[in-house]
Amino acid sequence: MGRGTVIGDNVRAGILDVAATVLAEHGEAASMTDIAEAAGVARETLYRYFPSRDALLYGLYEAALADLTARLEDARLDSVPIEEAVARMTRATIAATSRYRALGLFDKTPREARRVERQLAGPLRAVFERGAAGGCFRGDLPVHTLAELYFSLLEGVVSRVIRHRLGVEEASAAVTTLFLSGALARPPRG
Repeated sequence: MGRGTVIGDNVRAGILDVAATVLAEHGEAASMTDIAEAAGVARETLYRYFPSRDALLYGLYEAALADLTARLEDARLDSVPIEEAVARMTRATIAATSRYRALGLFDKTPREARRVERQLAGPLRAVFERGAAGGCFRGDLPVHTLAELYFSLLEGVVSRVIRHRLGVEEASAAVTTLFLSGALARPPRG
């Protein structure tokens, strides 16, 4: 890889980093000009790397998927007890999705939706399946219902993190505690 390629990759990554922040703060109202100014590059430079807003959003989408996939792999969800796996996947998901709010602005094709399912939802669902098989979760709710309720709880708290009402660690601890307190099997009273 030549020096020019490395510099180009660094400029592209820098633009994506700034764009994630600008879009998280301003949402759909953020313009390409706003992003170029915040990144400290000329609009022409921004358009050289991302010829359209859709191309920029797709670049953010790719960066977000890569970030969250790496966080989930680093969490080693299959090697820790269920309680710790839930805590780790919660922290990873909230940190990545609050950083990449622009993901909500990107319309996913059916192919992209399948990719997200495979890369992200699959590993998360595996934690629920492992917990259900091991008797860790309550038995009066199907595992898919527990997973959907968990994902809904995550969605709700991410919006609070984005609006700076909760920090990532505070939100992660709250979701983990609230979810597990209601989801873990209770020992029989004897």
